[in-house]
Amino acid sequence: MWGKPTAYLATSPWSGLQRGVADEKREPLKSKDNKGLNSEQGCRKKKKVPGSNEKELTSEKLGVICPRTLPEAPLQRVIPASESLAKELSQAMLRMNMGLEREYAYDIFSSMMKQHLYAFQAFDLPHSITPEMRALVIDWLVQVHDYFGLPDETLYLTVYLMNAYMKAGKVRILSLQLLGIACLFVACKVEVSTCPEPNKLCFMTQDSFSWKELLRMERKILTRLKFELHYANPVHLLHWMAEVAHSTLEVQYLARYFLELSLMEVDCVCFEPAQLALAALHLAQRLFLQERSTKEMSQEGSCKLYTYSESELSAVYPYMAKAALRGPNSPLRATFLKYSRPQKLCISTSFDITASESLSRCLGSPIS
Repeated sequence: MWGKPTAYLATSPWSGLQRGVADEKREPLKSKDNKGLNSEQGCRKKKKVPGSNEKELTSEKLGVICPRTLPEAPLQRVIPASESLAKELSQAMLRMNMGLEREYAYDIFSSMMKQHLYAFQAFDLPHSITPEMRALVIDWLVQVHDYFGLPDETLYLTVYLMNAYMKAGKVRILSLQLLGIACLFVACKVEVSTCPEPNKLCFMTQDSFSWKELLRMERKILTRLKFELHYANPVHLLHWMAEVAHSTLEVQYLARYFLELSLMEVDCVCFEPAQLALAALHLAQRLFLQERSTKEMSQEGSCKLYTYSESELSAVYPYMAKAALRGPNSPLRATFLKYSRPQKLCISTSFDITASESLSRCLGSPIS
């Protein structure tokens, strides 16, 4: 029998805080020569600036301290604004049944390219965790995620939270599986309206942990990450760019397959999510276009929306190619089996992967 369902994610701790800064009275600044800005001796006559706001001058004369507004941080990458780019982005949104958002297509695209916040620079696993252990847990999470029929966005957010938690502090080997299932529990609350009950998730661990331990680990995750659960999910950008490029269904599934394979590669954690998504899409296009005519290649490759250079994208290819060619011979085959079904066009067993010279040549690229 299943246990009783527990409460969902609690509200953030700062939501109930009351700030009384606006009601706080500030005293005038004082120095050695004057008693305050309001005193007759220390008050200097301010020269009136033409066209300035009278209210601002009055507030400065009264000694009100106004906080300075910091300028917005510039985008990491300068995206050239053009009418053709904005038009292609909005048309792709319309084909994706997102007509209400098409007016802000370029702004959304620019915001999604702020990827430097979600890349782990110099990522190091805890000393007790090896890359093989991490890959084993992620492979198991793919099976659990597929069993419950959760969307792909949940899986990517789960792995991101897991990486962020391990980056922030120590993790014991015995609690690594508990960490993975707890990250999945949190990701479900963020991405979907309903999520599996805690006791059902514990059942997937063969009852190695109780639902109380699961909720305790959830609180640890939220505390260590300071409730910063937002993530620029690469799946969203991949779907959008595939629609902009008018990619075929085979190319889209192959790109999704490459992108999901990168989750288990610990070296891919240092790449930006958008870099991984665009590299997966570009690699999939290369595989399907290698036997076509030059005219068809130029037509499909005409939509050059990549803000990364070819060298930046090619740095990701070896990891995806190695994982794809390993395929059924790998001990961790959850993603391979997932994409070998007819619903996903049996893309992992496709001849374009097993006999692809382009994919084999990617292994010759240096892996740093």
